[in-house]
Amino acid sequence: MVAEGTDWMVVDKPAGLLTHPTRPDGVPTLWDGLRALLAYELANRGQVSIITRLDRETSGLVLLALTRNGARRLGLAMQRGEIAKEYLAVVRGWPDWNRTVVDAPLVRQGEVRDSPIWLKRCVDPCGAAAVTEVTVEQRFQRAEGRFSLVRARPLTGRTHQIRVHLAEAGFPLVGDKIYGGREQAYLDFIESGWTPLLQSELLLPRHALHACGLAFPGERGEERVVAGLAGDMASFVAAGLPGGAD
Repeated sequence: MVAEGTDWMVVDKPAGLLTHPTRPDGVPTLWDGLRALLAYELANRGQVSIITRLDRETSGLVLLALTRNGARRLGLAMQRGEIAKEYLAVVRGWPDWNRTVVDAPLVRQGEVRDSPIWLKRCVDPCGAAAVTEVTVEQRFQRAEGRFSLVRARPLTGRTHQIRVHLAEAGFPLVGDKIYGGREQAYLDFIESGWTPLLQSELLLPRHALHACGLAFPGERGEERVVAGLAGDMASFVAAGLPGGAD
């Protein structure tokens, strides 16, 4: 747990952990862990509702509601766009800007062209509006090339929005099997798991995206919760040498 209020809680989800069960195979999920952690509250007519969700490989802050009224209040806030999210990402390359706004509609790729990956999204005029603010936090260099740590603020909530927008801008996330440049990497991973070849290509076993900030309406005003960079991403950045103009 990172922070809590009367009817809400924020937890820090590690990368690799599913938020909800997707199949009855017994794989651990955040939902299972929360039910165990909050067993007393659940036994006394409390509830656990996950308000903000993260992909399996994305780490960071997740907002929960702990009562029926809290779930209603925060659920409505989510629908109204009153919950602000902030992410840190490690991307390939050095942007020639310090701040930009990516305004590009997104659609599931299979709806507009052939796609071997059902869940992959792409930029297309017929897609839903999607806007992301991006700020460069740090540029650094490693033996594998140039990289940047960026802060992303999604102003809309589309599936894979930050990953697609950064790839569209020419700066894909390190470790991104779908949008990192060769989508076959994702299919290879599904078939064979993590291999030395994928390690040399992707550098990290998960996409380097971390939910580091949340702002949402509390019972007595706005609540803000922040978290530091995930350990694997912090280590990747720390191993580099500074470069470029901030």
